[in-house]
Amino acid sequence: MEKRRVAVTGLGALSPIGNNLNDIWDALMQGRSGVAKITLIENLDGFSSQIAAELKNWDPLEHFPAKEVRHMDPFSLYGVVAARSAMQDSGLDLDALDKERAGVIVSTGVGGLQILFQQSNLYTARGPRRFSPFMIPQMITNIVAGQVAIEYGLKGPNYCVTTACATATHSLGDAMRIIMTGEADVMLAGGSEAPICELGVGGFCAMRALSTRNDEPERASRPFDAERDGFVIGEGAAVLVLEELEHAKARGAHIYCEISGFGRTCDASHITAPDSTGSGAARAMVQAFTEAGLKPEDIDYINAHGTSTPLNDAGETKAIKLALGEENAHRTMVSSTKSMTGHMLGAAGGMEALICALTLDKQVVAPTINYENPDPECDLDYVPNEARAAEVNACLSNSLGFGGHNGSLCLKRFQD
Repeated sequence: MEKRRVAVTGLGALSPIGNNLNDIWDALMQGRSGVAKITLIENLDGFSSQIAAELKNWDPLEHFPAKEVRHMDPFSLYGVVAARSAMQDSGLDLDALDKERAGVIVSTGVGGLQILFQQSNLYTARGPRRFSPFMIPQMITNIVAGQVAIEYGLKGPNYCVTTACATATHSLGDAMRIIMTGEADVMLAGGSEAPICELGVGGFCAMRALSTRNDEPERASRPFDAERDGFVIGEGAAVLVLEELEHAKARGAHIYCEISGFGRTCDASHITAPDSTGSGAARAMVQAFTEAGLKPEDIDYINAHGTSTPLNDAGETKAIKLALGEENAHRTMVSSTKSMTGHMLGAAGGMEALICALTLDKQVVAPTINYENPDPECDLDYVPNEARAAEVNACLSNSLGFGGHNGSLCLKRFQD
């Protein structure tokens, strides 16, 4: 059976560098960091990392009634607002849409961590009779996909993928395949995360995974730089509207790009560290561009997982060389936008696929900021510190999650 083509027709996000596409793109082009001292934790004493990439100018009461805010964890609030923005951007006519052929895979890596922490504290202080009846639906990872579907009455495929930091990439890949094989015509897909609380920050601090450059927050996330010392935790959501190409063309939609390939593999090596050979991530990239009908030399740009940790960045560099070959890898532009957004965990792959879609649409590559000290193990073109106008016809978006989960998407410039 011939696979149907899949277009990206809507983009929406809440991010540490902006809450709409214009602000996000402006921050990317200026190389502006969204990292600052944590405000969401009142007492930071004892936390080795005291910085994060939080949302700015965010008030849930501007988007929801107070009662709904009380009954939703922040990750759900973020996901619904990002989905609303993506739907508005897509221009889809809900009255004309066949809702039984439209679905949602908006996922999260952690889920309702904040409500879990709050309810645990409430239990400790006041006992089991004080549990909220909304606690379970607030915290379960699939709830945001259900909430988005309820918002728009979408009755097609609906579920959640949870694969740590690869969550949103796997969600987008699954949504692409659902449209390709004819199960649906429209899918909303991406990720949402709200991990900045005592449990989230404390847990990653205990792992020694976070940057401790507390005195220089904006310079703390420095992927591929020799002085990188850990990632910066971030929050937010990103949702993309994927649409069967002829369906999109028939209504005159703006097509940002096509999403044409998906790779998913496992390192089967370690619960947190990537495979030092890079072979698992490399196989995911090869699967993605092969499904898209491309060769290594066709890839112009890679939005790397690029977490700013010593092991990830060196391992991903090896993986890119394995996937593309040494010569192609050195001529391919690679950047990590986590240098600006921080690491949005389960939402990261959605944010980075959104950035790839904008890159293909606008033909400008976002930089890796804070790249100051070359690392001999990281020797590719990381588009250091300044955005670059360039011809980009095909790109990869990589995500690598704890547990050895690897995901890669291949997006192509739309040419009818």
